[in-house]
Amino acid sequence: MRATKRAICWRLFLCSCLFLESSLQDFGAQTQFICTSVPKDMDICAATLQNSVPGEDLKTTVMHLRETVLQQKETIMNQKETIRELTSKLARCESQSGAEPGDARPGGRRKEAGTKNTMGDVSRGPADTLTQLSQTLQSLKQRLENLEQFSRNNNSVQASSLKDLLQSKIDDLEKQVLSRVNSIEEGKPGLRNETEQRGRVESTLTSLHQRITDLEKGQRENRPLDKFQLTFPLRTNYMYAKVKKSLPEMYALTVCMWLKSNASPGVGTPFSYAVPGQANELVLIEWGNNPMEILINDKVAKLPFLINDGKWHHICVTWTTRDGVWEAFQDGVKRGSGENLAPYHPIKPQGLLILGQEQDMLGGGFDATQAFVGDLANFHIWDRKLSVGEIYNLATCSSRAQVGNVFAWMETSLDIYGGASKWTFEACRQLN
Repeated sequence: MRATKRAICWRLFLCSCLFLESSLQDFGAQTQFICTSVPKDMDICAATLQNSVPGEDLKTTVMHLRETVLQQKETIMNQKETIRELTSKLARCESQSGAEPGDARPGGRRKEAGTKNTMGDVSRGPADTLTQLSQTLQSLKQRLENLEQFSRNNNSVQASSLKDLLQSKIDDLEKQVLSRVNSIEEGKPGLRNETEQRGRVESTLTSLHQRITDLEKGQRENRPLDKFQLTFPLRTNYMYAKVKKSLPEMYALTVCMWLKSNASPGVGTPFSYAVPGQANELVLIEWGNNPMEILINDKVAKLPFLINDGKWHHICVTWTTRDGVWEAFQDGVKRGSGENLAPYHPIKPQGLLILGQEQDMLGGGFDATQAFVGDLANFHIWDRKLSVGEIYNLATCSSRAQVGNVFAWMETSLDIYGGASKWTFEACRQLN
């Protein structure tokens, strides 16, 4: 019996040695002892050896983990590739629609040069296209109504005849727009010809614009050259008026005009003056949710104007280079003042004055989101600071009101582009 016990102990001792040797080889000096239950009839050493190779189990586990990590890495790479493909497709779609990724810029004022949308409209999707067509039709209707009034006042048979023809054309276009709206709402397959349909409608609109313009030429022949307003019916980057001459060097100035707009957000840019090397030499802008601002040499002053109500308002801004002192007047009343606006910086000559658009480069870089929408009239510039009385005379249409000695409001002083139109306008007689 003792011999049997000694044999068992000897075998356990040998098994323990094997266990320790294996553990020490795999884990160095860090060893641990594990108690394992063994079936009654099973050889103790065999059971011990079976459970005494944690190194092999660890290697197997590591291999499994490594394989899992590699699989996850491959999955991540595939997902990244998918994201790149989707991003590329999105960029192509945005490019085709005329939109610019990341162009919201909340709270911003201007884009830098070279980042403009050159496609004309902000978006060319079906819904936006229909909206713009509807706005264009409304503009044409307004122009026809003015022509109708003119023909009644002047007994013009030719104007009346042309007006009836153009009205018929506009009615047909409205039916086409309504049909396209119904197609979108019902999901008809006719939308496959969206581009072709849009091209035909826009071609007809272009023809209508030209014919109305020709008709308006006869109207303009009978009015004084300064009794007109400019209308910018849409927020685009191609409607604007260019002043034919540049501004001189100025150490003081006064800018006055009549404005009417209810555009949102912001009425846009009534005028911008750019010179070589400085696109923001002199700018008036109300963009996004910001208040209206005057920029001189890219320095900014916020103006206390409240004009976005669809009514005519007369506004004036005066400025002198000495200490950069400025004053703002609305409807003949001083609303605010300040200083340190580009002090001791004279307005530079040899630039380009644009009405209706903000320039990011000399004569270009227009941004549809910053375009002026509304009506503008009696735009004048002086190279001195007007007095409070002089500004009040302008706002009340006094017979003593002066015209700008740097730029005076005359049809012959402007070139019109992109569909902006001219109408007869006499301040204080047809306001609001």
